[in-house]
Amino acid sequence: MRTFRYDTGKKWFKGNTHIHSTASDGGKDFVELADMYAKEGYDFLFRTDHWKASDVKNDDTEYPLLWCNGIELDGKGGAENFYHVICLGKFDGISREMEFLPAMESVRKQGGIMILAHPFWSGNTEADALRYDFHGVEIYNHVCHWLNGKSDGRVYWEAMLKNNSDMLAFSADDAHIRDPHLGWNGGWIMINADELSEKSILESIRSGNYYSTQGPEFQSIEFDGAKIKIKTSPVQYIRLVGNANFGNRVGGFTSAEVTEAEFELPENMPFLFIELEDANGKCAWTNNLFVKS
Repeated sequence: MRTFRYDTGKKWFKGNTHIHSTASDGGKDFVELADMYAKEGYDFLFRTDHWKASDVKNDDTEYPLLWCNGIELDGKGGAENFYHVICLGKFDGISREMEFLPAMESVRKQGGIMILAHPFWSGNTEADALRYDFHGVEIYNHVCHWLNGKSDGRVYWEAMLKNNSDMLAFSADDAHIRDPHLGWNGGWIMINADELSEKSILESIRSGNYYSTQGPEFQSIEFDGAKIKIKTSPVQYIRLVGNANFGNRVGGFTSAEVTEAEFELPENMPFLFIELEDANGKCAWTNNLFVKS
C-alpha cells in the first residue's frame, strides 16, 4: 500500500542544506553568509563544514535567519571511490581524526540525515550510491555545475529509488564563495512546515514534505486518490516522471507558459515524481510522491 507524502497546506520556508564557511574551506563567516542568504529570501541554512560538527545553540550571535546543525564527511569507503556525505543534525564526538566509515556509523547512530553529495562530480558509481543506505542524494549541486558541469545526480537518484522508494532528492548550493568556488543561490529546497524551527525543518525533510529547485516554484501538490493536481509558478513544462520511459507532461516547446496540471497516476509504478522546467531551463522536483506504508 502506498501513502501520499505531501501536505502543502502549511507554510513554505526556503533553505539550503550544503554550505561552507570559514570554519572549513569557505570564504565567508556565519554572519556574512546569513546576511547574504537572508537578502535572497532564505529562512534557514545548515552548517555543513568539512569535519566540523556545528553547535548552533552555543552561538549567541543574532542572525536574520535560522542556522541549523550539520557536518560534511569525506573519505574512502574501503577501496571504493571517494565520497562526500552531507549529514544533517547535531552530532557529538566526530572529528577529522576519525576514519570515514566510523564517522558515518556515528552519524547514523545519532539519528542524522545522510545525503550523498555531488556523486557525478565525485566519480561515484551507481554501486557506490547504493552501498551505504543513504537517506538522500543531491540531484543538483550548484558549485559543481559552475566548476565543470557535473552537477546532475538524477541518474543516481533513480537507481537509489529502485532500491528504496523513500530515497530523498536535494538541490543544494555547496557554496564556498571564494575563488575558485564563487557560485551560490543556485539550488535550494522549499519545505512545508508548521513553524521555522530546526526540529520542524528536520521533521519535514525526513518525511519528504519539501521540494528541490533551481528557481521554479510549487504552490500546491495534492492527490485526490486518483489524480495528482499541481499548481506552480509560470513554467514551460510540468512533467510526471516514473520508471524508465514512463512519463506524461503539460506544456511544450512553443506553447504558452503553464501554472497548473493534473495527471492520473498508475498504480504499480515503483516511483513517481513531478519535474518543473521554466523557459530558461531551470528545474524543480518533488520527492517520490508516495511513501511505503
